[in-house]
Amino acid sequence: QVQLVESGGGLVTAGGSLRLSCAASGRAFSFTTMGWFRQAPGKQREFVAAISRSAEVTDYADSVKGRFTISRDNTKNTLYLQMNGLQPEDTGVYYCAGRRTTFLSRNFGGYDYWGQGTQVTISS
Repeated sequence: QVQLVESGGGLVTAGGSLRLSCAASGRAFSFTTMGWFRQAPGKQREFVAAISRSAEVTDYADSVKGRFTISRDNTKNTLYLQMNGLQPEDTGVYYCAGRRTTFLSRNFGGYDYWGQGTQVTISS
């Protein structure tokens, strides 16, 4: 079992940066493939990025590629999302998620563990 707690959200102006963190409890973190999703008001939850257990493989949504970087530190049981060049369309609640299998997934239904989310708001 893995419990996830996000932090680092906030309000920034367009072009700014934020770094989200996701602290995981439990020894299973290093065996868990991780991802970030976001949900804007009135919209479905969408995939942002994913990272393999060893951090060797990453995947990004086209909308964030080149601006966001997903990383993890298994010694600290922590997942990160560095977000640069933020735009108003990046506004939403950001969730970290974990899945017990090896393969990355863009499908939110394929994740076993979820955090409570952290709000990111970008003003124009």
